[in-house]
Order: sequence, then structure tokens, then C-alpha cells
Amino acid sequence: MNRLLVETAALGQEAPQLAPEAVRHMKVWRLKDGEEVELFDGRGRTRLYRYRADARRLVAAGETRFFAPTALNLVLFACVTKGSRWDWTLEKATELGVSHIVPVLSARTIVRIPSAERGAKQARWQRIVEDAARQSDAVWLPKIEEPVDFPSVLPLVAGTRCFVGALATPPPRPLLAALDASGRDAPGEGRDLALFVGPEGDFTPEELAELLRLATPVSLGPTILRAETAALYGLSVLAAYLAASRPDCKGEKTLV
Repeated sequence: MNRLLVETAALGQEAPQLAPEAVRHMKVWRLKDGEEVELFDGRGRTRLYRYRADARRLVAAGETRFFAPTALNLVLFACVTKGSRWDWTLEKATELGVSHIVPVLSARTIVRIPSAERGAKQARWQRIVEDAARQSDAVWLPKIEEPVDFPSVLPLVAGTRCFVGALATPPPRPLLAALDASGRDAPGEGRDLALFVGPEGDFTPEELAELLRLATPVSLGPTILRAETAALYGLSVLAAYLAASRPDCKGEKTLV
């Protein structure tokens, strides 16, 4: 089904006035009379509409529905990678249900983003996230932050139950085993689950030492993964773990 991201207020309208970008999408789709389109606000609300060819607009065909957020969020801390690889990471993280993305600039991050350009980068990344949510049937948009330097991200990591792929001695547990162990020990009960993915050049020894005071080192398999592959692998495991351990997190209710 075709989907459009809209402001929340539009979902309360029987025949909403759409933003120019949404109108452009509809022209590309070449909708036929009576064809259904779902509008969503990225905050859990959706509503079904039908296209009226004679009026060239959408007309409500159902009530607004609200999908509750998960009880625990899934957070991605990731060092920014080059070009399309980073865009791909944002897209796949959105598809996997991440609720919060924090782009990180570490000492060995190849991409350098001056402070004056970080707001513009965030806006562009937000559009990538929105497109991914629209195409993947997501109802909650992840929040994506402006890129932050490594020292500034550490307080955010401390507030989560974070796992980081790391080469360490002795070798760390596989991610799933570490999840099971931390669940039994319950030191982070009630805290969001998080994955931290390093840069293409890896963390410096000093960065890794700081990070391991706050996060659990894990193995992401027997081979060395690209940063974007590590993000996809780790997030898939965390998302599956959340879905299996908290099946009540996907409840649906209808707004009055």
C-alpha cells in the first residue's frame, strides 16, 4: 500500500491538505479512483484514505489508529561512514525498528563534519529515515541526532544497556549470549538496549577503554565485518531479542 508521512493534524481531517512533497509522491504513483493510501505521522498514528479522482484528493476511509511504542527502545550509536554506506545504515536501522540514532565522530572516523554543517547533515539524514519508514510500514520514526564527537556521546551511552563489537582479550561472548547473561543479571533492567558500532579505522585504544567502562564487549561473529554490516547484524539480533522477550510491546489501540 502507498503511504505518506504527514503532520499529526492532517489525520484529523476528512480531506487533508497535503504538503507539496506528498502531492508529488501522489503524482508519481498515478493513483486510480478509489485506490487506498495510508497516512501516518511517525508518532504511532495512522489513518486510511481513498483517492477521489474527480476531486484529485484523498478522502478518509477509516478512523485514526494508534500503535503503542515498545516498552524499551532500541538505540544505535554509530560512527559515521563514507557516502552511501551511511545512508544504507540509516535506512536499514529504520527498517529494523530503531527508535534513536546517534551519529558519532570518533578520532578515526574518516568522515569529518564541521560544526556549522552538522544541522544540514541531520536534516538530510532525517529525509532518508522518513523515506525508509514510509516504505517499510513503520509507524514510529526514529529520532536522529546531529553528529556528536566521541567524548560527548559517552553520557548517552551510560544511560543505556549498550553492547559494542570489540576485539578483546579474552575474546568476548557472542552478542546473543551476552544479552542472555545481562538479562539474568539484570543490571540494566528498564534501560534501552543499544548497539555501538565503531568507525572504519576502529576505535583508538583510549576510546575503547572509555567505552568499555560503560558498555559490554561482544563478538559479532568469526569474521571482520564492515561497519554497516556490523550495524545490521547487531541490530537484527537486538530487535529479535526484544520481540521474543517482550511480545506485549506491540499492542494496538484506537484513538477516541
